[in-house]
Amino acid sequence: MIRTPAKANVECPHCGFKQMEYAAAKSTLCRQCGRSFSPNAPQPGLKLSTKSKVAAPDPSSPLRKFEGLWKGRGTRLIACFECKRKHEVSEAATSTNCPGCSAHIDLRDYKIVTSFSRSIRTRGDVFLSSKGDLSSTSVVCRSALIEGKLRGNLQCDETITINFAGKIPGRLAAKQITVEKKSDVQCFRRVTVNTIEIKGRMSAEIVASGAVTIHKTGTLEGSVTAKSIAIEKGGLFSGQLAIGQAGLTQGELLPAEAAGAARDPESNVPLSAHPLPAT
Repeated sequence: MIRTPAKANVECPHCGFKQMEYAAAKSTLCRQCGRSFSPNAPQPGLKLSTKSKVAAPDPSSPLRKFEGLWKGRGTRLIACFECKRKHEVSEAATSTNCPGCSAHIDLRDYKIVTSFSRSIRTRGDVFLSSKGDLSSTSVVCRSALIEGKLRGNLQCDETITINFAGKIPGRLAAKQITVEKKSDVQCFRRVTVNTIEIKGRMSAEIVASGAVTIHKTGTLEGSVTAKSIAIEKGGLFSGQLAIGQAGLTQGELLPAEAAGAARDPESNVPLSAHPLPAT
């Protein structure tokens, strides 16, 4: 009787594609992305969020609010990274293939608790813990909670919540960004957002297609180009400000030869380039 060698279900560390391979194999090629990997190699220091591992935090904490996004809701609509086609997937799915172009789409939630340098591109969420160090060149996800060191670019389809004190050298882009009270963050590259709420301290160049809100505990230093800005009593803003034309950079709104006479065409109010006091 001829005994068939045992096989095991292995996952590609590059794209997440799962396939059957011989258990004794030293290396193989991924049938999805074509890259080489070892089926028996240990997984990188990355933990996916689970329902049983995390104790229930304070209901008002940023982590609690962020974990609310991870609860199952049956199905959700996602877009392909390659062809942008949208289709519905189960909330429990960890990956899928685009029905249009067959491209692989990662749906996993990533929890970073140690040093991690591999690029992330997922339609799931990313939680960078206070002990985490994410040095990936590019991170693309649905939503992110940042409590540890972020060294690369971060792009989110929905929200970024920052609860961190330190420097962020990469670009940030999202529909909505919240800087929590205990944060003291310095961004070296442009922050592109629809709306942003600042409850802690932030130094950045912000380009917002919507509103910038500085709460009573918030402080913002830098340049702001936005459709509107609101500062609560006690909040502070210092820097350059251009209001009224979303989608344009500071230089486009205030050219050097006409900076003194620049006006909002809709409101006929001069654009200010001076610190804005709280009211």
